[in-house]
Amino acid sequence: MYQKVIIVGNLGRDPEMRYTPSGQAVTNFSVATNRQYTTNNGEKVKETTWFRVSVWGRMAEVCNQYLRRGSKVLIEGRLNADPATGGPRTWTGNDGAVRASFEVTAEVVKFLSSRNETLAPGGNAPAGGADLPLPPEDDIPF
Repeated sequence: MYQKVIIVGNLGRDPEMRYTPSGQAVTNFSVATNRQYTTNNGEKVKETTWFRVSVWGRMAEVCNQYLRRGSKVLIEGRLNADPATGGPRTWTGNDGAVRASFEVTAEVVKFLSSRNETLAPGGNAPAGGADLPLPPEDDIPF
């Protein structure tokens, strides 16, 4: 069996990196994708879908170093279902509305913002973006 999801969007917040007890780097960030369309009655509608993205290994370190809130990225990876429901993770927000989150484990991250948009403080962004695959699934400790 095989599944792959490809999303293109902007980071909603700065990446957060941590290390597992075995020393494996993992970086998490959220990506917003936008869709605009016009209804039959002429009303313009803008939809935003959020994805929670996890990146592992060396690519996690690169993402943490160069990505910032607003950075445009292309993510290729696999969609992770909520074990309890088999769908997206759901919760109730502070306003009482039900919310959903789609979770993706990235296998490839491509930086789409220009160099000036992705410069880290005191550093340079990688020329042409970064495109590093993650280790095989057997090497991911969870």
